[in-house]
Amino acid sequence: MKKMMIKGFLALALLAGCGKKETGYTRISSEEAQKMMEEEEGYVIVDVRRIDEYEEGHIPDAVCIPLDTIETEAASLLKDQNQLILVYCRSGRRSAEASEILVKLGYTKVYDFGGILDWKGETVK
Repeated sequence: MKKMMIKGFLALALLAGCGKKETGYTRISSEEAQKMMEEEEGYVIVDVRRIDEYEEGHIPDAVCIPLDTIETEAASLLKDQNQLILVYCRSGRRSAEASEILVKLGYTKVYDFGGILDWKGETVK
């Protein structure tokens, strides 16, 4: 009986693992993002906060595409679907949502580095 229960739990664990959602984007730390910015070329930084939040302070050269408009504005502002895209917001929730949307739209190199609250680099107004 005990062996059957263990086998049952193992089978459930395997089935649960099969249902794991694949995001299609990569979650990285702000430190990893900063290193990529120093080492890579041809990337774009996307701030998905509201315009007023962006204007209060953002990462240099970041493009503001608010989460609520990313589906409609991405194609015109992010022309290369194979470009390295680094996405952030305030705390990390909106950047995860935006990253999922970008992947669904066909972007292939999407990196979510969470929120500006964790950013230790320079910001500009």
